[in-house]
Parts: sequence; structure tokens; C-alpha cells
Amino acid sequence: MSRLPVIVGFGGYNAAGRSSFHHGFRRMVIESLPAAERQQTLVGLAVLMKLVRVEGDQYLDADDQPLSAAEVEQRFGQQILEGTLVRRIEKRYLDVDAAHWQKNLTVTGEAGKPFSFITLAKQLPEPLPSDWAVEALNDSEVLVTVYDGCDLKVDSFRALPVKSAGQLPSGLEPGELYASRFHPRGLQLTIVAATDALRSVGIDWQTIANSVEPDEVAVFASSAMSQLDENSFGGLMQSRLKGGRVSAKQLALGLNSMPADFINAYILGSVGTTGAITGACASFLYNLQKGSDMITSGRARVVLVGNGEAPITQECIEGYGAMGALATEDGLRQIGGSEEVDFRRASRPFSANCGFTLAESGQFFVMMDDALAMELGADIHGAVPDVFINADGFKKSISAPGPGNYLTMAKAVHAAMQIVGPQAVQQRSFVQAHGSSTPANRVTESEILDRVAEAFNISSWPVAAVKAYVGHSLASASADQLAATLGSFKYQIIPGIKTIDQVADDVHQQRLLISTCDIDRSQLPLEVGFINSKGFGGNNASAVVLAPSVVERMLKKRYGADAFEAWQQRREQTRAAAEAYNQRALKGQLDIIYNFGQNMIDEAAISISDAQIQVPGFNKALTFRTDERFKDMLD
Repeated sequence: MSRLPVIVGFGGYNAAGRSSFHHGFRRMVIESLPAAERQQTLVGLAVLMKLVRVEGDQYLDADDQPLSAAEVEQRFGQQILEGTLVRRIEKRYLDVDAAHWQKNLTVTGEAGKPFSFITLAKQLPEPLPSDWAVEALNDSEVLVTVYDGCDLKVDSFRALPVKSAGQLPSGLEPGELYASRFHPRGLQLTIVAATDALRSVGIDWQTIANSVEPDEVAVFASSAMSQLDENSFGGLMQSRLKGGRVSAKQLALGLNSMPADFINAYILGSVGTTGAITGACASFLYNLQKGSDMITSGRARVVLVGNGEAPITQECIEGYGAMGALATEDGLRQIGGSEEVDFRRASRPFSANCGFTLAESGQFFVMMDDALAMELGADIHGAVPDVFINADGFKKSISAPGPGNYLTMAKAVHAAMQIVGPQAVQQRSFVQAHGSSTPANRVTESEILDRVAEAFNISSWPVAAVKAYVGHSLASASADQLAATLGSFKYQIIPGIKTIDQVADDVHQQRLLISTCDIDRSQLPLEVGFINSKGFGGNNASAVVLAPSVVERMLKKRYGADAFEAWQQRREQTRAAAEAYNQRALKGQLDIIYNFGQNMIDEAAISISDAQIQVPGFNKALTFRTDERFKDMLD
């Protein structure tokens, strides 16, 4: 009997704010929310953005005047909206109007004559150029005479053509939330996002860990771009060229496996399976597939899967910009037909567009097998029974889209129909499209979706594209999509693509429904979501996500009415504990988990027999399983 991978907790941070308890999703559909939920999300953002502070149960402004939720919305609502989602890049990242670079300068003397300058002896290059003559002036200074000229590099500043990104809410700095000494920003995002996901479960991690064997926990997390700021690969590559020194941490912390490693070492203390799978912009779904497969096969009972990506650096912007992949200021000006550029509408899936918009994000999901979720009384937000991955075959351009996505989407739809039936997929499903906002994507992905819809007799298939709100966070992009999908299941709202006025003429939409406003599905509730992702190099992935309502019907059938009712009763306590965290988080008490050098395992105390391994600190022993897979291959 296959085990069903169910999502029991999720969380993270992106341009829409905190993901747990659907706050990020609520920011996307804030115009469609009732006043109480709208104000709760705005107040939570106000605290994260340091616009208000909390004392006890009271929200206070800078003058220590108490504010109600309605007053927070009235005074700071517009500022909160403007300080979230895709927008002009803030100077805390870099000055896009005066980005630093070094210009080459060739220097020669007048009329070919030698010229001289004074410098410190310790600053002389090694070895000296052959046309330099050096004369000591004192103990520290020398006079250098240059005969043939030389090349210098001088500081210069220029405006970047790309000026928009999906940034964390203004004022939110993940490194300020815990002791993040020398951590690259992507790893800071990993720590705070994984904490948010674990806290959202409503069951203490130690309780979960005590319920399974040590190797029945798995973590799969990565970053497509590795870590590229000055505390990681960026500093490693630049230090000597800038006249500085490489640190002992820059290389190690830059590895793309570090998100998984940090979670194991500093959050979970896990000795279970770990991995960092990278598939360009489809990286999250690659990790999700591994996590789902580990649970369905019985090799893991608890999996934490996600990504941390922080690519809003000058180098990433320059690199993707050189490929012509990013939306530039001039490109947006031409699309808008005006000298004034609205950077909040830089990401424009399935409409007139000129490139995607980089973003940062850290998103994580806690999954269990259905039996463990029932046993522990875990809340269930959805299930991921299948993730399909296919390459493109021979390619001319490594970055161009290809045929692999036809395979992944068609297999995903077929798989979903095997579970819920054709009618449910045809009438109660929707697609979270990759929707990158490039001219090529709007044509190729829409054609794939339209042809798949025709093959499976789907009409008016709703298509969402959350990159319009939060930008393209590369490895975390499909994690942003999954978090939004869970929000659609909760609120029965499909976010419209509100950064566009109309769908482009070359988009295939004979069988698709691409809306510019939110779609209310309360009268025909959603049961299935399809997460689609396309990455450079031919990395295509599509996931099937089942709504909680479907999962509950499955559990009731599998375990019976009595067991189902008992699980529902246990779930009430779980929900209460989770909501208690949500209320603390709304007041800025994020309870970040970062256990540096704590509870380390004494290897000498590990006990090994021919039947099991007992690891200090773990409630259950690791038992060796009987393996008869290849027994019949030998006499």
C-alpha cells in the first residue's frame, strides 16, 4: 500500500512577506479578502517592515501611540503595499543608478616621455614591470618612474539597464533575526524560512523526531545560483581582484548544497538522508520529487523540502541581463508606451513583455506519510503524489525552451485523473504556470498547456502566474508557486495576473482561462493544482498537488470513519499550537531556530549491532531492514 506524501506545514519569505498561514498569498489577493483578514496580513507586514512595534498585545507607532488594526491599515496601508511584491530595486541591495565597476585606463607620459608617481613600497606589484624604475624616498615611500606607460583600473559608476526585482518587504532583513555571522543572504533566508515552516506544523520537532527512526527523516534543499554575495562565492571570486583576502568561509558557504546542510546541522540535528538537487529554475520541483518518492517508497516518513535563493546582486543582474533574459527599463518603457516606467508591473506573464524579473525567496514544506500524519494529529494542507521531470533532447540553444515540458504536463494530468477521475481534473483543477514573463515563454508554455488541455478534454482551464507578484526566484520559483497553490485551496481564489491589461495576441488560449483579476472558485471548489516549471538547460518539471478536501476523503476511505474522527480530534490541538505561533509571528516573535554547536553527537557512544544502530539523542534505534530485491539473482 503506497504511502501518500501529505504537506503538514509550510513557510518562508518572499516579496509578498511571510508564507505560513497563507499570509504571502493573502498579500497577492488582498483586494479580494474580507476586512479582518486583510488587516491581519497588513499588520503582520507592518511589524516585519518595522513600521510599527509591539508591546504586549498593543501595536505602537514611532511616538508610542497605540494603534488598532484598522488604524495600521489607514496610516501605513499604502506604504506596506508599495514596499512589497515586485518593485524598483532598493539601495539596501545596490544603487541601480550608480552601480560600481572598474574602468580600464591606459596611462602614458606626454609625447611618449616617462612619468613618475609616489606610492608605498608595500603596494608595489610583484614582480615589477620591466619598464619601471623605483627609487626609495624614505622607509615607506618610493618614487616610481614609468617609461612605456601602464594600464590602471579606476572606480566608475553607471546606471544598470535592469532596475526591478522581487525583494523581501522593505525593512525586513533576515540576518537580523538570528546570530547570522558571515552567513550569505541565501542561507539567512534558509534559516528563517525553514523555521517558519517547522513552526507552522503545530507539533514540536522533537515529538516528530521521536516518532520515527533516525534515518526516516530527509532534507532536500538547494540554491540554483549557489551563494553569490560577499560572504560566499562573490567574495571568493572578487577578494584578490579588489586587493583583499579570501576568508576561510567563503568557499564552503557558497556551495549550492548549503541550504540542506544548514538545516541538518543547525535546525533539525538530522542524521537522515540529505540532498541538494539542482535543475536551474525547476530546482524546487526536483527536490520535491525526491522527497515525494522517499515517502511513497517508505524510505522516509518525514521530509523537509525547499530552497533558499538570493540572486539580487549586481553580478546576477549583469549575467542574466547580458543574455537578454531580464526586463530592462527601456524595454518596459517601450511596452508601456510612456517615458514613465511602472516597475511594479515589470513582470508581465502572458502579455506584452520583455523579460523576467529576478527575485529572492526562501520557501520550505514539511511532508509526512499519511500514517504518521494520522498518528500525530497533523494538520494537512495538501498532498504531492507525483512530480514528473523530463529533459528536452537535442538542443541548439541551451537556454531555449523545448519539448520536455509536453511530457511532464501530460503525465501530470494523466496521473491526477488516475486519482480523482477525469471530471474532477476537467472541472476542478488549475495550473500554476511557470509564467516567466519572457516573449518566448508566453508562446511556448501557453501552447503546451493548450494542447494538453485539448488532449484531456479540458475547457477554460484556469492559469495563474505568481511571478507577476513576487518575481522569478530561480530555484525557489516553483516553491513560490506551491505556496500560492495551497492558498488557492484554502481561500478558493485563483490570483489573477494583475500586472497586465490584456493577454498577448500570440498566446495560445483556446482552452485556457488567463484572467487579469482574481477568480472566485467558492461555487466550484478546486481539488487539483498543477505546478509547472521550466528551467534553462532543458530542466522541465510538473507536479500534481491535491487539495486538503481530496486528501481527507482519501484518508477516511483508507483508515475508516472512527480513525478519521480520532485524527480530527487530535488535529484540533495541533491547529491551536500552530495558531499560537502565527499570533506570535504577527507580533514579530518569529522564534528562529538556530542551534549552533549544540547537542552534538558523541560518536564513541554510538551503539552498533547486527540488527540496529542506536544513535545518542534519538528516541528510536535505526533498524536494518530485510532487503530481498536481488535475492533471486544468485544461487
